[in-house]
Amino acid sequence: MIDLHSWTTPNGRKVHIMLEECGLEHRDHPIDFRKGDQFTPEFLALSPNNKIPAIVDQDGPGGGPYTLFESGAILMYLADKTGMFWPTDARGRAETVQWLMWQMGGLGPMFGNSGHFHYYAKEKHPDSKAHFLSASQHLCKVLDAQLAGNEFVAGKDYTIADIAIWPWYMDPAKRGLVFSDYPNIQRWFAQIAERPGVKRGIQILEDIPRAPMDDKAWEFMFGKTQYARR
Repeated sequence: MIDLHSWTTPNGRKVHIMLEECGLEHRDHPIDFRKGDQFTPEFLALSPNNKIPAIVDQDGPGGGPYTLFESGAILMYLADKTGMFWPTDARGRAETVQWLMWQMGGLGPMFGNSGHFHYYAKEKHPDSKAHFLSASQHLCKVLDAQLAGNEFVAGKDYTIADIAIWPWYMDPAKRGLVFSDYPNIQRWFAQIAERPGVKRGIQILEDIPRAPMDDKAWEFMFGKTQYARR
């Protein structure tokens, strides 16, 4: 049994999808950013950086509970645990890790910032908005070119690289992006969206009532509170 502490963000959804794709039994614990759940002592004991997702594998290495945070690390751990979506040859594994790191170090931060300035920012910052949109468009071109000659991101097989990247393309308009500009991404996204495990994964925690997006919630998510000493 895996205890999942998460929310319906791209980083959360990649782990939700992995759990469903692997058929792993899990208990879901919502961490609502708008309510400040990420700052509770209980969650900080699991994720000291106060970010989702975090898991506790009750049957971890050695047979006891094992706690892990950071979505990319969780994907690699679950791939090792199950032997799924993780090439066994050195070249295939390196290709997969390469694109996983590309998502973690580039796509996620750039898409996150573009989404903030397009959708969440209270004040208009046209230079920042334009900068992060341009960076996001560049990354889309990189991925579209990679998918021009490959069925999946790291080659012919569906891997944790696809699982890591796919949720970030669920709401392109929120990031100022247009799917039709990237036909190979559009094909790849639609193909993965039809997978039963993906369909189940994106429903995890979706039925949990959300706290209102008021000033207090905005401060929890984007203000100084998120970096306050606790």
